[in-house]
Amino acid sequence: MNVSPDQRGFKLEPVHPKPEEAHTMPYAPAVHIVGACDLMFLSGATASPLYHKHPHVDAEHVHPHSIEAQTTNAMEAIKSILDHSGATWRDVVKVTKYLTDFREADAMHATMAKYFGDWRPASTTVCINQLSSPGARIELDMIVALKKK
Repeated sequence: MNVSPDQRGFKLEPVHPKPEEAHTMPYAPAVHIVGACDLMFLSGATASPLYHKHPHVDAEHVHPHSIEAQTTNAMEAIKSILDHSGATWRDVVKVTKYLTDFREADAMHATMAKYFGDWRPASTTVCINQLSSPGARIELDMIVALKKK
């Protein structure tokens, strides 16, 4: 498929071997970057404040219980990075989601969809035993395509 890049100098194309099935998935099997761009790799964001002390101070890591609230906190931290970089959710090409309880994946995806809208980046979900602070149930990291500097 020959696609001309948009005004950013590149275009992101979801790759769906079965396009008729795309609506059933909360992510794209792959995202093809067409044209020249810079890549930004986001560190993992949890429900904790983006900036916090190291070693951790427990008072900075009091998390809401619901996965929806924790996902919102992580997405808001990521949004601050995207905003600072002049990027949008549509520039995200890959998300890695770390969950302590995979049964919460649907609620996490529903919360993330409020940010991504109809854009579905490539994605991996990993179920893990524990995150960096007690009570944290989700961590998100992302890869973002940016206009070439």
